[in-house]
Amino acid sequence: MISVEHLKGITAFVQAADAGGFTLAAQKLGLSKSGIAKSVSRLEERLGVRLFNRTTRRFVLTVEGQAFYEACVRVLAELESAEAVLNTHRLRPRGRLRVDLPVVFGRRWVVPVLIDIAEHYPELSLEVSLTDRRIDPIEEGIDLVIRIGDLDDSTTLVARRLGRQQSVLCASPAYLKEHGCPTSLDDLDAHSCIVFGRGGQALPWWFLNARGDAFAKPVAGRLSFNHSDAICDAAVGGQGIALLSTWLIADHLREGRLVRVLPEIATRGFPIHALWPHARQMSPKIRVVVDELVERFLPEPPWDRHQA
Repeated sequence: MISVEHLKGITAFVQAADAGGFTLAAQKLGLSKSGIAKSVSRLEERLGVRLFNRTTRRFVLTVEGQAFYEACVRVLAELESAEAVLNTHRLRPRGRLRVDLPVVFGRRWVVPVLIDIAEHYPELSLEVSLTDRRIDPIEEGIDLVIRIGDLDDSTTLVARRLGRQQSVLCASPAYLKEHGCPTSLDDLDAHSCIVFGRGGQALPWWFLNARGDAFAKPVAGRLSFNHSDAICDAAVGGQGIALLSTWLIADHLREGRLVRVLPEIATRGFPIHALWPHARQMSPKIRVVVDELVERFLPEPPWDRHQA
């Protein structure tokens, strides 16, 4: 265990090395020159090495002193960083926080969290945008982004995992009663599939094989939408089979408006992350939002709890 006196000696040593002498170091620390000199002398005695070559004209680090100085600077920097983190936790979030969210997921699951935070911290102002466009938060001045999908290899953003989006095949009981339930993925070709369309093309559905590798299955359907809420409405309305995220249909599954189809077939999932521009310290306003989302979404997301 390093004593308080030892830490004082290290601080005096680093300040003397930075200042090039005991006089300036003493002024910076608000101590006497003799006090600084004694602290360094006691440190040298404990270490059993000379840290400075001191003459009337020269005050320079020895080889051992240089190595010890570099190590001390790293340690003191870590201590300062740890203290800054604690201070950040104590500070109340304030000012404007610009947040960008995916439209449907953000409105259903993140906005309620933000509203609770805004009520708890009246000095915090929230500016929330909902878009499915993949924005550049640095270029567009966004403080915090919630993103579903694989991340780019970017060193400009910090990421915190919030969970994983998982999708399931589902249909209404009325549809399955009339058309029967498929027993394999190939059977889907004979069913009405409700698809996500983009640019005149239906996006494929992604599944996992026995080895856990992802593969795409092309699907075609009479109904095509570019919004997951509309696909969900059509599925509940008995129009066919859909592949939808559990966070979107949790209530419908629980209350029996939708039932799972081919539940033994694994689907490909996508990670959910909070992202913010890289900085040495996370600001209190970002920290409070990210910590609250982690608390609510992990280890099991609220939409998957008590699911039928």
